[in-house]
Amino acid sequence: MSVAEICIRDVIIMRRDETVLEASKLMRKHNVGSVVVVDEQVGRRVPVGIVTDRDLVVEIIAMEADPMAIMVGDVVVSELVTVQGKCGVFETMQYMRNKGVRRLPVVDDRGDLLGIVTLDDLLSLLADELGALARLVEHERKNVP
Repeated sequence: MSVAEICIRDVIIMRRDETVLEASKLMRKHNVGSVVVVDEQVGRRVPVGIVTDRDLVVEIIAMEADPMAIMVGDVVVSELVTVQGKCGVFETMQYMRNKGVRRLPVVDDRGDLLGIVTLDDLLSLLADELGALARLVEHERKNVP
């Protein structure tokens, strides 16, 4: 199974020149913990960073910075980690572990944003699959003479 098959396609996005206050309002409105920062080009959305609720607390609120004066482009990490949509789920999990990230924008071959996959999404998928295997084992035990 590819990560493109399971990623969240409805990604909350922002441009670099929007404020972190706007980011926090979007996160609250959509009940999400992050927004993907993109550069929009003709018909393309290329991810350039992620701003998380933790970033806002640690980098803005705790530092008593003005959330209306700081742009999301100022908060994002310089090197964004992404994953190709054709990448397998287990390969994606290993990649997340190796890079130490909990969220990954999913991109196509051109680097355009397809969606986002989170650690929570992957844990939920694994729990569902393990549950299905457990039910299969239980079913087989009940049907053995």
